[in-house]
Amino acid sequence: MNKNNRTGATAGAVWFIGWLFTISFAHLVWWKIILGIVVWPLFLGQAMG
Repeated sequence: MNKNNRTGATAGAVWFIGWLFTISFAHLVWWKIILGIVVWPLFLGQAMG
């Protein structure tokens, strides 16, 4: 297995764990969770690009 592939998988797992923690910590309702899934990558892409 390539080291870069493992790094990406690890980063993805850490991001997912952080995302779940944020949802539980903020006590978000289901529609805000869906909105966050859709809107957050858009804003992140605009900030990075």
